[in-house]
Amino acid sequence: MSMSRARTRKRARMTVVFAGLAMLGVSVALALLAFEDNIVFFYGPTEIVEQGVEPGQNFRLGGLVKEDSVSLANDGVTNLFIVTDNNADVQVAFKGILPDLFREGQGIVALGALNSEGRFIASEVLAKHDENYMPPEAVEAMKRAGTWKHTEEDGN
Repeated sequence: MSMSRARTRKRARMTVVFAGLAMLGVSVALALLAFEDNIVFFYGPTEIVEQGVEPGQNFRLGGLVKEDSVSLANDGVTNLFIVTDNNADVQVAFKGILPDLFREGQGIVALGALNSEGRFIASEVLAKHDENYMPPEAVEAMKRAGTWKHTEEDGN
């Protein structure tokens, strides 16, 4: 009779342990699902062309503003320009005021998504901090594309 009581207690402990593990698994799964919505990937122009990023997927785009590519759309508010890694180009549209340090030939990082036509619609544009700085994401994108030219002054 004491043997069955020991088995009953053992089963009860095992049930509690398995229930605790199941709850832990569910909470980890829910946390990962919540993080998935907040993860923003980074791509350079070459990766966008080669990997075929889906329209509507939010990500960060980094590279250089192509020379002679900056213009204003017909609406007078949307800035149009091309971001390049000297291997591939991506057309960008940004509605709003560009940062003071934004200019052609300089590194930028933009947050947004591709539209169905393949144009990157930026919700935010970040420019370099000083004349020697380039965003690390832009440097990495150019290195992956094989177009990064290291100089003494850039420190990268």
